[in-house]
Amino acid sequence: MKQFLVLVVLLLLTSCMGQRQINELALVTAVGLDVGEAPGSVKLSVQIIRPADARGQTGAPAGGTGEPIYSVSSEGRTIFEAIRNLGRFTSRRVYWAHNFLIVMNEKYAKRGISDMVDFFTRNHELRMNTWVAVTPDEPGELISTITGLAVVPGEAVDRLFRDNDVVGQAPGTNMMILEESFLSSSTNPVIAKLTLVPRGISNKKPEQHGSLMQVELAGAAAFKGDSMVGWLNVKETRGLLFLLERLKSGIEVVPCLDNKGYMSVEFDEADLQVKPTLKDDRPFFHIRLNSKADIVENGCSESVTVLRKEMEEHLKQQMKAKIEDVIGKAQKQYRSDFLKFGDVFRNHYPMEWKQLSSNWDETFSEAGTSIEVHTTIKTAVVKAARKGIR
Repeated sequence: MKQFLVLVVLLLLTSCMGQRQINELALVTAVGLDVGEAPGSVKLSVQIIRPADARGQTGAPAGGTGEPIYSVSSEGRTIFEAIRNLGRFTSRRVYWAHNFLIVMNEKYAKRGISDMVDFFTRNHELRMNTWVAVTPDEPGELISTITGLAVVPGEAVDRLFRDNDVVGQAPGTNMMILEESFLSSSTNPVIAKLTLVPRGISNKKPEQHGSLMQVELAGAAAFKGDSMVGWLNVKETRGLLFLLERLKSGIEVVPCLDNKGYMSVEFDEADLQVKPTLKDDRPFFHIRLNSKADIVENGCSESVTVLRKEMEEHLKQQMKAKIEDVIGKAQKQYRSDFLKFGDVFRNHYPMEWKQLSSNWDETFSEAGTSIEVHTTIKTAVVKAARKGIR
């Protein structure tokens, strides 16, 4: 028995060899990237968790500072140099395995993100399911803003992304998806948009609605190559999600016939198909969307029985317009295929793809499209949404 206990102790001691203690590491939960003051430099902001002060939702443990995070920034000619320069301010080695988020300022994104993709995909500590976003705000401020019920901002944004399918207003972009589109010859990246908005209500000033800034996940940043070319608004992003993530369900608000109220419908079983063809040696894409919907709230004065056909037509036109808007933005304004039409065309026409792939963005911008949407309101009875009210 004694020999067995000695063996167990030796195994435990061996398993700890070469491991760093948690109190020797700076556990990063969010990172921000921006252009630095020096030309071509990088400003890096990191959110570091304080384990002792992040244990509870309210108050600080004995001996704690009360702040669940510690945020610090540094600059360098490269991302790696900026990280090394953090050693001037932090007493612990930066550790990336618990990072939830990488958020870039739009100026940085427009300059090009190839250095970011290269560094973080080479970093063996970083998880490839780390969320990636672009913001028009200062990244250091965004990653330090406490949002929702989580005391750690990085964790709060992680939950926004995880519940994103309920709202359906931003793409769920992580490092794996970004690297895939970044290295692809047939598509360009598109990344979620994060912004700071005055939505929170302070307990000390409840009469001042919007006295606290909160992080909002809505919209997207479109890229051409490694450079951001512009934004997609919420309406265009909904159309993007139909095409890019095959969005299956969501809520649409349809105006009443007399324009004096609104009806909320929950669509589900949405099925989108993109079929490519060649017309006069030019790619042509036929998009077909079929969906069914339930009425979950009726604010119209007319009876639901009378409204059904009209509401189906309204819903059809509304969903079609969102797809049209994002295709128009991609083809005419940005001239960038971030909709993965190139993937679809390559799979159906591999030989023709070899001839067109070298200049695909320009070919895509001239491609023809047709959009066909069919919607059916399944019931005329107002009922609660199946996913629950969130």
